[in-house]
Amino acid sequence: MTEYGFEIKLKVVQDYLDGKGGYRYLAKKYGVKNADQVRSWINSYQQFGEEGLFRKHYDNTYSVQFKMDAIELYQTSELSYREVANRLGMRNHALIASWMRSFRDDGIKGLSKPKGRPPTVPKKKEKPKKDFVKVTSEER
Repeated sequence: MTEYGFEIKLKVVQDYLDGKGGYRYLAKKYGVKNADQVRSWINSYQQFGEEGLFRKHYDNTYSVQFKMDAIELYQTSELSYREVANRLGMRNHALIASWMRSFRDDGIKGLSKPKGRPPTVPKKKEKPKKDFVKVTSEER
């Protein structure tokens, strides 16, 4: 995955805002893989300013209630995932799509993070125990 520096992101955004080209044109001009990446930078810049163009070095953890609020907002409005993320101050709109999928598949339980480390080896099935009769030394 190619990582782009702050300066290139800012230049692309400034060119877009100055009307020097659309998403595809600017992606091609600056060697960005696709126009969606350019659109994402522009959206981040418009929502969070220059801070939105810096790479995050931390992970946000969201509560189950926050996830439910995001899902409810998406379901009860005509907003896209990106617009819901913007309203909630989130940088990653794909998280909402992931939460929706988890909620559809597993309900509210799917939104809570499992505790602990996942097992690396699958559990073995227990074999039924055979009843052993204690044999005394006299019976042998």
